[in-house]
Amino acid sequence: MGYTRTITLPLTFEEAVPLVKEAFKEKGFGTLTEIDVRATLREKLGEEMEPYLIIGACNPRLAHQALGADRKIGALLPCNVVVRQGDEGVVVDAMDPAIMATLTQNPELRPVAEEAGRLIGEALSGLAARNRATTT
Repeated sequence: MGYTRTITLPLTFEEAVPLVKEAFKEKGFGTLTEIDVRATLREKLGEEMEPYLIIGACNPRLAHQALGADRKIGALLPCNVVVRQGDEGVVVDAMDPAIMATLTQNPELRPVAEEAGRLIGEALSGLAARNRATTT
C-alpha cells in the first residue's frame, strides 16, 4: 500500500503553490503552516536542493472527529501536502488518510479517513483537471 496520493503539474513551482493551496481550501483544508525545506536546509546545513514546500493543511471538522476517536491520532493526521519540483513538473504529494485507519486499526477512524480521502482526492483531481496534470 502506498502512503501518498500524487499528481504532477506542468507548471512552475511559483505557479503551482497558490493553486495547490486554493484547491485544498475549496475542500475545507486551511493552511496552518508552511515549511520551506529548501531554505531551511540551505540556512541550517549549507545544502542545496530543488524547491520543496510542506504545507500544513488541516480540515478542522475532520481533525476534531479523529481526535475524538483517538487523542494520539494527531501524529498521523493527513495534514501535510508537499509541493516539490520534479523532473517532469511540479509534484504534489498528499498523505493517503487510509494510513491512519490502517495503522491504528481503530474502526472509529475509518469514516474520518474515508471522508478525508474523498476530499483530498477531489482537491487533487480538480488540480489535475484544471492543469493537465498526470497522476500516480
